[in-house]
Amino acid sequence: MPTVLRAKCLIVGDSTVGKSAITQVFHSDGTHFPKTYSMTTNIELVTKPVQIPESHDQVEMFLFDNAGKEVFCDQVMKHWSNPSLLMLVYDVTSETSFSSCSKWLSRVQSIKSHGTVPGVLVANKVDLTERRIISTKEGEEFANNNKLDYFEVSAKSMENVEQPFIHLCKRYYELYREKIEHFENLGCSV
Repeated sequence: MPTVLRAKCLIVGDSTVGKSAITQVFHSDGTHFPKTYSMTTNIELVTKPVQIPESHDQVEMFLFDNAGKEVFCDQVMKHWSNPSLLMLVYDVTSETSFSSCSKWLSRVQSIKSHGTVPGVLVANKVDLTERRIISTKEGEEFANNNKLDYFEVSAKSMENVEQPFIHLCKRYYELYREKIEHFENLGCSV
């Protein structure tokens, strides 16, 4: 019988980095990119099932697309309890959004109740090569220093958008399987 795991994924980063666009492109399987910018003022919740490769199991992702404006921070953090996964997004054309990644990561770490939260650092807007300020190397270094996996995407051109989500689901599933194996080794039935 297939297993369905449920995972709460926080999607955080400064405003205008493309969190909502990434979420919408992923949710629509690459068929919808928002043509106009609409600022998220709280949290947009989207669910999306993700099939785990080489299994009959899936992870149902509850994507918490968070407002990036500082003024909404206290309001959105109320919904952050017990995250399963983290997606930290920045805009490769914005030094400010990249610098803010440390702040966003600290906020998430301040609310987690136990253990580490598997996460990814997502560099968005890689299609804007002429305007790019933050190099791949800088992004990778930040990710490595903070135990995050690194992905480059373009929501607008729909390039690699699903990869960080699939990676997070696979990682979540692996952690689940490790826990099951641990309990089985202890002689417990699950």
